[in-house]
Amino acid sequence: MAPSRPDEERSVSSTGPAPAMSARHSLREQDALWADFLALAASVVDSLDKSVQAICEGRFDLITQVKNEEKDSDRREVLIEQECLRILALYEPVASDLRRMATVLKVNRDWERIADLALRIARRARKLARNPGGMAMPEALKQLARDVLSQVRASYRALASRDVAAARAVIAGDNAIDVQYHALRKQFKAGLGQYPEQLDAWLKLMNTARNLERIADHAVGIAQTVVYLEEGIIIRHMPAPRSAD
Repeated sequence: MAPSRPDEERSVSSTGPAPAMSARHSLREQDALWADFLALAASVVDSLDKSVQAICEGRFDLITQVKNEEKDSDRREVLIEQECLRILALYEPVASDLRRMATVLKVNRDWERIADLALRIARRARKLARNPGGMAMPEALKQLARDVLSQVRASYRALASRDVAAARAVIAGDNAIDVQYHALRKQFKAGLGQYPEQLDAWLKLMNTARNLERIADHAVGIAQTVVYLEEGIIIRHMPAPRSAD
C-alpha cells in the first residue's frame, strides 16, 4: 500500500455530534502546537550556537544564557509532549496529521537532548581553559563544533520547511562528522600517551568531541523523521544507498 502523501486531505475522527467543528478545532490546535515545537527547536539551535562560540572564541560569558535556555527547553519539552498527547487522545488525528503529531513526539526529545549536550560542552570548554597551564582548544575540535552546528541548523531548516531533500543531505553529511570524530579520538589518545600528566585535559577534550558527535546523531534523527513526516516511510537503520561506479 502506497504511503499517504503530505498534500492528502487532512481529517480527524468523525465521532461526535459536530465532526466538522471538531476537525477545525483539531487543526487549529495542531498548528499552534507545531508553532510552539518549531519555536523550541529554534531556541535550541541558538543555544548551540552560543556553546560553539564558547568553544571556538572563548565566549564563556554566554554559558549563563546556555544554562538558562537548557532549563527552559526542559520545561517546554514536557509541555509540548503533554499537549501532543492531549490532542492525540481528544481528536484521534489520522494520515498526515497523525504523522505530524508523531514527529512532534519523536523530535521533541531530540531538541531537549541537544540543549543538554550544548550546555555540557560549553562548561567543559570553560573548565579546560581555567586549568592551570591549560591546554589550548585544538583547531580540529573547533572545526568539528562548527560543522556539527551547521548540521543542526540544516536539520532545523529541513524540519521547518518539511524539505525531504534537505533532510537527506543532513543524513548524508553525518559520514564526514564521523570521520572527524574518529580522527580526533585517535589524536587525543596519542596525546594522552605522550603527555599522561595532562590526563584530565585529554579526557575533557575526548568528552567534548563525543558530545558533539552525539549532537550530530540527534540532527540525523531529526532529518530521518522529516522523511517520515513527508513520505510516510521509516528510514532509520536502513542501509545507505550505494553510489554508482
